[in-house]
Amino acid sequence: MHKVLVVDDDKVLQQSVKQALEYHHFKVDVADNGKEAVGAVYREKYDLVVMDVNMPEMDGLEALTQIKQHDSSIIVLILTAYSNVSDAVRAVKEGAFNYLEKPITSDNLVALIKRALKARSMVETTAFSAPTLSLGNDAEDKFVGESNSMQKVFDVIGKLAKVNTPVLIRGESGTGKELVARAIHYNGPRKDNKFVAVNCGAITEGLIESELFGHEKGAFTGADARKIGKFQYAEGGTLFLDEIGDISPQMQVKLLRVLQEKKFIPVGSNREITVDVRIIAASHQPFEKLIKEGKFREDLFYRLNVLPVYLPPLRDRNTDIPHLVNYYVNYFNNVHGLEIKGTSPEAMEAMQKYSWPGNIRELRNTIEHSFIMESSDQLTYAALPHKIKNQDGGQEYAPNESSDSIIDFKGIKDSVLDEGRESSPGDDFQFTFATKEDGHVKLDFQVAKDRFEEEFIVQALRLNKGKINQTALNANIPKKTLLRKIEKYEINPKDFYS
Repeated sequence: MHKVLVVDDDKVLQQSVKQALEYHHFKVDVADNGKEAVGAVYREKYDLVVMDVNMPEMDGLEALTQIKQHDSSIIVLILTAYSNVSDAVRAVKEGAFNYLEKPITSDNLVALIKRALKARSMVETTAFSAPTLSLGNDAEDKFVGESNSMQKVFDVIGKLAKVNTPVLIRGESGTGKELVARAIHYNGPRKDNKFVAVNCGAITEGLIESELFGHEKGAFTGADARKIGKFQYAEGGTLFLDEIGDISPQMQVKLLRVLQEKKFIPVGSNREITVDVRIIAASHQPFEKLIKEGKFREDLFYRLNVLPVYLPPLRDRNTDIPHLVNYYVNYFNNVHGLEIKGTSPEAMEAMQKYSWPGNIRELRNTIEHSFIMESSDQLTYAALPHKIKNQDGGQEYAPNESSDSIIDFKGIKDSVLDEGRESSPGDDFQFTFATKEDGHVKLDFQVAKDRFEEEFIVQALRLNKGKINQTALNANIPKKTLLRKIEKYEINPKDFYS
């Protein structure tokens, strides 16, 4: 339950707001002026403060400054009369989330509070990288990322949210770059406008200019209607350019012009469009190497790299793994309606030893995989994917009498990989079926079939260094089928590049 402090010297309004928030299941305290509010914040931990501007002893602006100095994570909403809107605007610049003009309605106030809590949640869950992770308005506070490196990330996000400069987010695949971009947007002055994400690496060279800047009818073959580009669509908001390191030097020149002059020309048009958009870019590419090789413009890099955000890989913040695992156990309990109570010491130790090349996206998939394979009320070593159990050529885990038993099916490589291929230790497949405590093996054909497909594709991609065409040819699987299965099992071929 979120805890709110309502601060207003108007007792009628104070009690009215208190009752409205309690009706929506907030825990509410009250204070009569800014001085009382500051004292309350020092004594108690509040998620949010709803505060008037004009009050005796200490006004709302001075109280806001002291509250933020004490705890910058506290959300402050300002209530103001129409004649004092300029003060409220100044309060927002000083760190208030937003303001409401009096007279206020309970619906508008509650809606604004939920938006504010959701925005803060995005910062607090930056440690997660799953792009499909739900951050609902009524979600409990989640602060996963207690390592020093992630605390620095949270601090930089807080600073970037207050300004309007371009941002460059750097980090490996799966570290949460888009989530950081969303956190910056939804905690900044553009939060009420659009957040538009574009994956530059997924758009062909011939179409990316049209995708970003739009085109006129007849501008090229197939352009049978005028199209608004992403820059124009994101007007007033934020445009997130993921994998910007993949765009061509010619496109980089046009992006640099937009950053410098806030203007662009749609494909096939003579008209110049002025745009107000904040640019947040991201890439896993090593820009220093790209610049040295002439593949990325140095002036564009420095234009984006004003205050960079570096997302550390999961292997460099090992202390966060138990917190992340516990979060995803709770998350998938809710998703699947199960009651897994935790993780066995052996399983946790194995996950902390693993290098996580796919970072938190891979960890999330691992926990979901283990949920499917597990038949007890705890995630055990036996339910983990074999790549985690067999890391560094380690020995197979030998369960004790109290653990779930496992059944291994080996030697499958001879029937599924190309004949004549020289075998290697990585060629062996292993399938694990957990048993119930009464000794009966739990078998499920569909689960086993999906498990086999996933393991087959992972092994085939590993043997072919992640190359799609080569994998399809050597593993005797149609390319369309391979791509469909890669998407189904959320496998990233880049994890196997070498």
